[in-house]
Amino acid sequence: MALSATTPPTAPTAPQERLIEFPDNRVLIDLCGEYDRNLAQIEHQLGVQILRRGNMLAVYGEPDAQIKTESVLHALYQRVEAGRAAEPGDIDGLIRLGVTDEDPGGLDGDQMEMFKPGQLEIKTRKKTIEPRTEAQKAYVASLFNNELAFGIGPAGTGKTYLAVAVGVSMFLGGHVDRIILSRPAVEAGERLGFLPGDMKDKVDPYMQPLYDALNDFLPGKQVTKLIEEKRIEIAPLAFMRGRTLSNAFVLLDEAQNATTMQMKMFLTRLGEGSRMAITGDRSQVDLPRGITSGLRDAERILKGVDGVSFNYFTAKDVVRHALVARIIEAYAADDPA
Repeated sequence: MALSATTPPTAPTAPQERLIEFPDNRVLIDLCGEYDRNLAQIEHQLGVQILRRGNMLAVYGEPDAQIKTESVLHALYQRVEAGRAAEPGDIDGLIRLGVTDEDPGGLDGDQMEMFKPGQLEIKTRKKTIEPRTEAQKAYVASLFNNELAFGIGPAGTGKTYLAVAVGVSMFLGGHVDRIILSRPAVEAGERLGFLPGDMKDKVDPYMQPLYDALNDFLPGKQVTKLIEEKRIEIAPLAFMRGRTLSNAFVLLDEAQNATTMQMKMFLTRLGEGSRMAITGDRSQVDLPRGITSGLRDAERILKGVDGVSFNYFTAKDVVRHALVARIIEAYAADDPA
């Protein structure tokens, strides 16, 4: 009986090492984060292993993952060296979005004063806000360049947050005298009339996201004082009727829940020296069946009008959490329309 030839087992290949050297060990320590938590996040998201060796980091993994990791580490090093934040969200943005820092295009000298040199960052009293995606950068530039700017896209893409940040920056810089934030008080599953309290108590829960954004950018006591002085107003859309909003930064949030007549009413409130931002998500209309969203009509009617810009966001621009982007993509894929 003949014996068949067999191939001897191949010894496992040792993982390839990619060494990355950094000139300043102190900056490298900050890059790594407390207990190397920043490195752990990069390892988890990119499927690599990172080891520290003095002022060098050794990266183990697939070649493509190693190249991506090196790019992220260099970008993170530059952030830390410039004194900028290295929070989990910043790292996630670098990994998922491949963000590069560029100056915003088309801004004049006064507008550029609101940004740090060489970085597209919006300065407010409490923190500096940094658009992370190209769509967000274009949106921020539009908010400064156009008297009326629309931001349309899914939840978590920063539409409202960035608009409020720009409004606060313009207010602090003396470019506007007031900030006016509004939302349609549309019922989404709850009955407004059954909520306890007076009208303010009933309406405030609908306005809470706007309060939250303001409190991110201004000290709480200052927000309260400015609201008392009517220099910041947060009110339902219905309260805008009959007014002329001059020298103000005006935001209509959740605009998909405004009717066509409400949208026309709001847009015609714009007065001299003002900027207006309209944000909305066409996939989250809470209007009764058969009523057309004013956001959809405005988009159709105002396309091509001088001084009006439209900026669009997709799941790729979600910065809230990586899972949110996947949820949005899954729902979009399941939408029969």
